[in-house]
Amino acid sequence: MKPSLALVATIVAVLALGAASLSAQPPAPAAKPNPRVTLDTSKGKIVVELFPAKAPLTVANFLQYVKAGFYDGVIFHRVMPDFMIQTGGFTPDMKQKPTRGQIKNESTNGLHNERGTLSMARLTEPHTASSQFFINLKDNGGLDHSPRGWGYTVFGKVVEGMDVVDAIATVRTTTKGQHGDVPVEPVIIKKASMVAATPK
Repeated sequence: MKPSLALVATIVAVLALGAASLSAQPPAPAAKPNPRVTLDTSKGKIVVELFPAKAPLTVANFLQYVKAGFYDGVIFHRVMPDFMIQTGGFTPDMKQKPTRGQIKNESTNGLHNERGTLSMARLTEPHTASSQFFINLKDNGGLDHSPRGWGYTVFGKVVEGMDVVDAIATVRTTTKGQHGDVPVEPVIIKKASMVAATPK
């Protein structure tokens, strides 16, 4: 039995209305860009992109320190070539700045300590990170979370200025008090500031 012309016309009209309805839907909102921070150092500028979806507590903690001006004037106090450069806690005279407190370890987030990533420094206990962080100079898989234990939380990556990171890694170091691998000439974060990120 063949469908009537009227039925066919009705079906076509319904399909046309459905298509028109779909085309009239507002476009999906653009994905919110990840926050970015510029570290203006005495060796040049480093721009980092943060990953709040993967490490929300760590990123929020880091941005609070940035917005408070905590990182302005701190040094890279630990430089270990072919490993990492660490900052976020000491002034040029090797005085440690007081911090707000410790945060939960988020190293189970699936991110890896690869070259150019930012990761939180901590004590032996896993949930002891506060303000200090480091930039990996190479892939350091041994710092990732594993069945052997907690890792070091990756929360961002360098998107501009990796040449500056590599330059910092080449400075001469010494021992100052109980601290080893301290640059002879201080490498200072002159200012840490938020920058606008380009939507993806």
